Amino acid sequence: MANIRFIIAVAAITVSSSAFAAGVDSRVYTCDGLHALVVANRFVFINYPSFMDFVVANASYCTSGEVIQLRSVPTRDNPQCLVNRCRNHSYSN
Repeated sequence: MANIRFIIAVAAITVSSSAFAAGVDSRVYTCDGLHALVVANRFVFINYPSFMDFVVANASYCTSGEVIQLRSVPTRDNPQCLVNRCRNHSYSN
């Protein structure tokens, strides 16, 4: 029975990880829910056609030479939910 639980747990993690790696649609989350997801996972790929980028929990997930830039994404309850993304310091957009 323990082996079956282990196999089910591994399968669930594999499926959720592969789905998560493809990105999330910000529109299925509330703004607070999206922020909680990002904090829990440290970074999340937003798979939204006009965004298609990673968002991060804080600046510690940016590399050297990058800074946090606020950008809005639509969520279920907010058309302009602000999220953090890393951008090169000299990036102007």
